[in-house]
Amino acid sequence: MTQHTELLRFTTAGSVDDGKSTLIGRLLYDSKAIFEDQLEAVRASSEKRGEKEVNLALLTDGLKAEREQGITIDVAYRYFATPKRKFIIADTPGHIQYTRNMVTGASTANVALILIDARKGVLEQTRRHAFIASLLQIPHLVVCINKMDLVDYDQDRYEEIKEEFAGFSHKLDVKDVHFIPISALKGDNVVDRSEKMSWYDGTTLLYYLENVHIGSDHNFIDMRFPVQFVIRPNTDEFHDYRGYAGRMAGGVLKKDDKVMLLPSGFTSTVQKIDAYDGELEEAYAPMSVTVLLKDDLDLSRGDMIVRENNVPTVGQDLEIMVCWFSNKPLQARGKYTIMHTTQEVRCIVKQIRYKLNINTLHRDEEDLTIGMNDISRVVIRTTKPLYYDSYRKNRITGSVIFIDEGTNETIGAGMII
Repeated sequence: MTQHTELLRFTTAGSVDDGKSTLIGRLLYDSKAIFEDQLEAVRASSEKRGEKEVNLALLTDGLKAEREQGITIDVAYRYFATPKRKFIIADTPGHIQYTRNMVTGASTANVALILIDARKGVLEQTRRHAFIASLLQIPHLVVCINKMDLVDYDQDRYEEIKEEFAGFSHKLDVKDVHFIPISALKGDNVVDRSEKMSWYDGTTLLYYLENVHIGSDHNFIDMRFPVQFVIRPNTDEFHDYRGYAGRMAGGVLKKDDKVMLLPSGFTSTVQKIDAYDGELEEAYAPMSVTVLLKDDLDLSRGDMIVRENNVPTVGQDLEIMVCWFSNKPLQARGKYTIMHTTQEVRCIVKQIRYKLNINTLHRDEEDLTIGMNDISRVVIRTTKPLYYDSYRKNRITGSVIFIDEGTNETIGAGMII
């Protein structure tokens, strides 16, 4: 395995004005990941708003509407790197009406940063975001207790919030929770250790992000290779070339491995694995590769290559937790198009089991109107079989998106139970 710098994706979540954008601005600023002209633009913008200090939040609020209102509306992606790792940050909105944007930003993250204002403590939005992070099976959760400068860096206040959050989070399915007291505005414990909180003996946020172990966040056990495209160059040089291109969704695939093809159930052997820069001995998630088989078998987009003794569930009736994105409510008996890995199929909603109350985590079986940003459990029936795993087992083969047949808009995201 060639040693690439590892890429860590993280998402920020928190209530409005908890300082998410300021925190990201501080990370970029203190880790020297900003260009001078970007800083100048922000400095000018801050002065225009009559602010004494440079407002680091403006570094991520790219939309003009966001800068004017001082809020984040859409998911803003930012990229930065340190010698140890590369990072992609999804800065997601805190407002309740943008829950769907948070789901989008968090769906591929390794780490979720949940910000809590030290003055306000755990709010409804904190619970909502922690719940979504657990629903999306984000492996690592970092709770940043921010604005410690406004509570005089008080250790008791930090412990109090930590306890309150821990009391709520033990109901959630989150294995790794980490707490850090910070001040994004002043830079305490973000990149550099704080001298004002000598009572805290943990790491800074950047140190945590650089060193958290994410190697096992992918499923390397269950081999799944959804076929995206069949490559037949038909040139003299590659006369008999027939490769299946796609992205590894799980497991490891090596040359000479015995494999099984879905839906046909035929078996074959891997002849070679090609990548952008030449032939590989093995491929693993999330690499994009082209697989060549020894036998000439019929495979097309939406089919899947797996191992004989480790096959995903094949079926048409699925139980799904869905986060609804559309203004039009989710219809019982409604027909939708869904995308699952590389397959596009139609489905009908057979039953809405319950709507989830995010604040109490209780199931509401009476009110089954599923509107925008609601999370609910539904049963669907697809027009043809899907090859799927539970979302808990594999985030790629366990997720679906709902598409409106009329407008082609993405109207929901689902996790297979």
